[in-house]
Amino acid sequence: METSSALYRAILNFAHSTPGWFQFLAEIWTELGLLVFAGLFLVVWWRSRGDSAASVAVAVLAPLATGVMYVASELLKSFINEDRPCRAVARAAKPLVECPAVGDWSFPSNHSVIAGAAAAGLILAWPRLAVFVAPMAVLMAFSRVFVGVHYPHDVLVGLLFGGIGAAVLVWVSARLAQGAIMWMRASSLGLLVWFAGPGAARRSRSLT
Repeated sequence: METSSALYRAILNFAHSTPGWFQFLAEIWTELGLLVFAGLFLVVWWRSRGDSAASVAVAVLAPLATGVMYVASELLKSFINEDRPCRAVARAAKPLVECPAVGDWSFPSNHSVIAGAAAAGLILAWPRLAVFVAPMAVLMAFSRVFVGVHYPHDVLVGLLFGGIGAAVLVWVSARLAQGAIMWMRASSLGLLVWFAGPGAARRSRSLT
């Protein structure tokens, strides 16, 4: 804990030495990153609709697994009750943003759990996104320490917990979800067919 506190002080001191515009970008990115991930979930799902049922299943499971990991993170917070470093760490610089209220616990970082889970799900759904979403998740997690509201260990564990947890959830649910997508594609209900997508075979027939 002392090592994490010392690293927190060092990162926050570094944050205060950066230009104002950079601090502003870091503050925005801590929230904007969530919207970017949400947009990517939609893009990946839409893209998968013209592919196999397995591809659609993973694309649909990715945001669901992220949501489950967020809930798991909240439950973990309520058991551990670690106070925020912006209150608990002595001789630390002032955070760049307002310190969350007492009872809004620090470990693990929800933002980091979501970032790790979202990145893992998106990579499973579209592996080429790895070069973009993996650094994006790391930067989002780091920004939580940079603005002064989390310890380094909060975000490191959050990334790993979210990423590994989401990957496992997608893996264990993929076969069931694939069956559901195949059922939707065979359904007579237009909305279900639209959601599941035409698949590669149907799409190719519609183009000929």
